[in-house]
Amino acid sequence: MGTTLNFVFVLVELGYGFAANSLALLADGLHNLSDVAGLLIAWGALALGRRLPTHSRTYGYRRASILAALGNAAFLLVAVGAIAYEALMRLSHPAPVATATVMVVSGIGILVNGGTALLFMGGSHDLNVRGAFLHMAADAGVSLGVVISAFLVGLTGWFWIDPAVSILIAGVILFGSWDLGRQAVNLAMDAVPQGVDRRKIEAYLGSLPGVSEVHDVHIWAMSTTENAMTAHLVRPGAGLDDALLSAATTELRDRFSIHHVTLQVEAGDPTHPCRFAPDEVV
Repeated sequence: MGTTLNFVFVLVELGYGFAANSLALLADGLHNLSDVAGLLIAWGALALGRRLPTHSRTYGYRRASILAALGNAAFLLVAVGAIAYEALMRLSHPAPVATATVMVVSGIGILVNGGTALLFMGGSHDLNVRGAFLHMAADAGVSLGVVISAFLVGLTGWFWIDPAVSILIAGVILFGSWDLGRQAVNLAMDAVPQGVDRRKIEAYLGSLPGVSEVHDVHIWAMSTTENAMTAHLVRPGAGLDDALLSAATTELRDRFSIHHVTLQVEAGDPTHPCRFAPDEVV
């Protein structure tokens, strides 16, 4: 519903933006178009993520959500560049703007974007859904800015205000998407997901009964909502303990948001050391 509503409004906004000769309204329309594309990409990634694992894709298609976040961030950067370039060109040659039309269309945009943001308010645990919420909330603020700029143009006759506001819109888009883009790149590079504390996890594993050493700890994101980890636990003379592994897996999920855990237990025999040396953590 939110995607359809925003797509229809984008067509209206771009059409009236050309008719009113308002770069600010066109910039807002392009911004909204990027959000519609982001919503469609996020929806497609969510659908793919629900597909069952296969023999060749043992984790299924969960990482599609990370690729979606990366694609959305790249799309936003392209939109920012296009808006900023056109605004700089028009600053040197300001053109008249149909302020009344701009104010009415942008006023509708406040209602459309604000209402859509409310639909995504409860999904902040997913990077794509949180990105959609932040973008829609920012769009509502941008639309308000366009209304104010059109009012000022009509009041003062200073047509340079329209492209100047467009540059501000580009800045808002860049500021709002920077952190999401950075997180998406980190997840794609298998960095420890934001909000997961590796040191606390290692401390917890080291406190388990019989564990004398913890090494080869790797934590990464399988998707924008699910995390995985592997670790080696040295338990001299303790042997296998299914109850301990089950309890540790449950605790890692409930306390640290690690949804897929693989723990390798070693006896710590110096004559048969672990094949891989402990990683050097920076």
